[in-house]
Amino acid sequence: MAGDSEDPNDDEQYHLEVSPGDVADTVLLPGDPDRVEKITQFWDSATERARHREYRTVTGTYDETEISVTSTGIGSPSAAIAVEELARVGVDTFIRVGSCGAIQPDMAVGDLVITTGGVRQEGTSHAYVREDYPAVADYEVVTALVAAAERLGYDYHTGVTMSADSFYTGQGRPGFDGYEAPDADTLVEELAEANVRNIEMEAAAIVTLATIFGLRGGAICTVYANRETGEFQVEGENRAAETASLAVKLLARMDEVKAEAGADRWHAGLSLD
Repeated sequence: MAGDSEDPNDDEQYHLEVSPGDVADTVLLPGDPDRVEKITQFWDSATERARHREYRTVTGTYDETEISVTSTGIGSPSAAIAVEELARVGVDTFIRVGSCGAIQPDMAVGDLVITTGGVRQEGTSHAYVREDYPAVADYEVVTALVAAAERLGYDYHTGVTMSADSFYTGQGRPGFDGYEAPDADTLVEELAEANVRNIEMEAAAIVTLATIFGLRGGAICTVYANRETGEFQVEGENRAAETASLAVKLLARMDEVKAEAGADRWHAGLSLD
């Protein structure tokens, strides 16, 4: 790592190649590096700060609010590296912006899903904490995402997300040559019966690590496919990008109002107006 400081938090980070001052307090986390432009198109300004492997970091402003985005690549292992290294340079809020498969029949392609909690089917978070530790999204982040979706008029759902380590067998799909993992044929049905809303690959690890570190974490995903109805179409990712960007603005305003009121946490008695 670069730098002469003995404190690793003061140095350029090994994988992301970002340093303190390169990023805002809140960072959006898409998986695909190519999704960065789809997010920053809604911003007033954007400057690339680092690019290394799957990690691309851009910082700018959205409606006079400083904001950053860092791509994480696919899956929880690389997403956890991003959370670790961003936290080390001072980031306190993480919002995954991605795509997912819905598993409830009332969810249409293009709808947004705001994660309130996660099923930790990924393995990364288990390297940090016991398996019965909950994956819970920060309620301030959830509130900001809901408020943003409402203001923009986008259809959205809230609820529990399952995060898997495998796109194929780990999500109940057949593997190569029709291979089926144990219990894969009943996985989606069992999750749907438990009112899980969607399946993706990073949210549970991101919110779990954020909670462990005493930081804020959340996720918003666009429905690309509905596993119940069979509908599939790449649609609505701009809605997730715009909603998440507005949510960062609302979170910043929440923090201002909390400071003015002397409150530690946002609550219904405080107004953003």
